[in-house]
Amino acid sequence: MMSWIVLSSLVFVLAVIPASMIAVNLFYFRRAPQSGPAEDDAPPAAVSVLIPARNEADSIGACLEHVLASEGVELEVIVMNDRSTDATAEVVRKIAADDARVKLLDAPALPPGWCGKQHACHNLAQLARHDRLVWIDADVRLSPTALARTAAFMARTGAPLVSGFPHQVCRTWSEALVVPLIQLVLLGYLPLGQMRKSVSPSFAAGCGQLFMADRATYEKLGGHGTIRATLHDGIMLPRAFRLAGHHTDVFDAQDIARCRMYHSPRTVWDGFAKNATEGLATPIGIWVWTLLLFGGHVLPWLHAAIVLAVQPEAAAGGAGIVAVLTASAVLLAVASNMMIGWRFQQPWISVLLRPLGVMIMLAIQWYAYLRNMVGQPVSWRGRDYAAE
Repeated sequence: MMSWIVLSSLVFVLAVIPASMIAVNLFYFRRAPQSGPAEDDAPPAAVSVLIPARNEADSIGACLEHVLASEGVELEVIVMNDRSTDATAEVVRKIAADDARVKLLDAPALPPGWCGKQHACHNLAQLARHDRLVWIDADVRLSPTALARTAAFMARTGAPLVSGFPHQVCRTWSEALVVPLIQLVLLGYLPLGQMRKSVSPSFAAGCGQLFMADRATYEKLGGHGTIRATLHDGIMLPRAFRLAGHHTDVFDAQDIARCRMYHSPRTVWDGFAKNATEGLATPIGIWVWTLLLFGGHVLPWLHAAIVLAVQPEAAAGGAGIVAVLTASAVLLAVASNMMIGWRFQQPWISVLLRPLGVMIMLAIQWYAYLRNMVGQPVSWRGRDYAAE
């Protein structure tokens, strides 16, 4: 019976970690302020919106339409066409002809050792006029107040790099099962209060869909040149700022931005796998994250099923303790799931099938880890990148 108590206690602890962290982080993960950073009689924030675009003909028009509807900011928009083979350039060129705030440029040839997105972002920053640099992906849709409110958040925090997490639009089962785990991992395992007190790189977090940076600080640390090879700017750009001694911050942008990253099971798998080895699937991290995610969100249900199955054999003196610990672990897993699902308006399939979603996510991480171990290159948007 003692071994059952020990195992049940471990399952309980693994379920407590994300549930307690989420409950606390829901307080810290705030939305951007409603008002702009300047007084009413001061000039509006000047913002350069920088959009790397490679084969984004289906998305870039709507992206620009939303950006150009921005209120409360002085705006320029620069799109870098990164060797697209579709009509991306034509779509942007047509919009630029009607709105002088939009500029279209062609990306230079990709040098060895650079990721295409980081190279485009680096060159975009060099062409920008304003002191607030904003990078967004072409599949992001901003609200009219998004830029002003992001600038307000930066002014309030004093951090030279801030990142918003948009509402993740999910329309297929594969998206709904996996994409919402972004919020689960962020709020379930990153102590946001401690992150704001420290510049430690271990607390680096961000979302590559929406970044705003102070230009002077960004240029001083070397810009995207410091992360030239990465496929995971969401973590690596904040880490670069923190390594240089600067704070970074994150906020809930679901009310001011939305994004649909992927559209099929194949793109979900490839999209999460491409940057896994710089996130969860590091040589040490893969084991830690497997324990935390499987233990916190799958194991409580599995353990409960086993306890119920062997209950007649375990009906000795400690059976009550095992039952309480097991039931508590399941309730904590449900609580974690419900808190995240409610806060981020996640699809019902994501909430109901969270353990399955976690298993798929872990399968992606292990696939990426093993692929990297054998030196297989990562392919993304028609380019191959060597395994690290």
